[in-house]
Amino acid sequence: MNRMAGHVAVITGAANGMGAAEARLFVEEGAAVVLGDVDEARGQALAEELGASAVFVRLDVTSPADWAAALRAGGERFGKIDVLVNNAGAFDASPLEESTAEVFDRLVAVNQYGVYVGMQAVVPAMKEAGGGSIVNISSSAGLRGGPAQFHYRGTKWAVRGMTKGAAYDLAHYGIRVNSIHPGPIATEMLLSGNTPEVNETLVRRTPLRRLGRPEEVAQAVLFLASDEAGYVTGAELAVDGGISA
Repeated sequence: MNRMAGHVAVITGAANGMGAAEARLFVEEGAAVVLGDVDEARGQALAEELGASAVFVRLDVTSPADWAAALRAGGERFGKIDVLVNNAGAFDASPLEESTAEVFDRLVAVNQYGVYVGMQAVVPAMKEAGGGSIVNISSSAGLRGGPAQFHYRGTKWAVRGMTKGAAYDLAHYGIRVNSIHPGPIATEMLLSGNTPEVNETLVRRTPLRRLGRPEEVAQAVLFLASDEAGYVTGAELAVDGGISA
């Protein structure tokens, strides 16, 4: 069953990790994808792997000009854009006392401002397409408090709030907006951003007692992006092994 047949998606942070898993699954399910990332080598390699159903565009999510170029490339190649997955993210594990303004600014720029710019940029294309679906990747850290990750946690709470606001603002255009809240997922960002001891602690605190796989997040994103979730907007879906239960 091709659950994404006829859909065209922009996926940010698509060169590796969850973004790459989402792109592969979307193409497998019949979608065309615009792969956005600042990692040009891996992004181009993934586009070549996925073939005619994918195009790579260098996309810094903090740049309105890059967003315009990505949407233009998708429209020219595939005719429309009706799905956006705001997957790109930056991570920091610092507690408040050790935080810096520089790290704060960087995480706000990528995790919060980038989501805002992307949602605003894609609205005209989705209105032209007759509707669409936006899936914002937040985090289980955006559902609860916890130690450290002060900057990261704050930006992921912001994504949660922006999702709910946008769901109201865009519903009358037939545009649905939902958020996914992954827990500890075995991605490069988590494995390199935390010490092994921190990740072992995360596993112990997770009811399912393991790290999640990027493909498991991709399946949840696919559902919210697809027509199967046609009556779902403003929702938040935890894919976190029970860590936020």
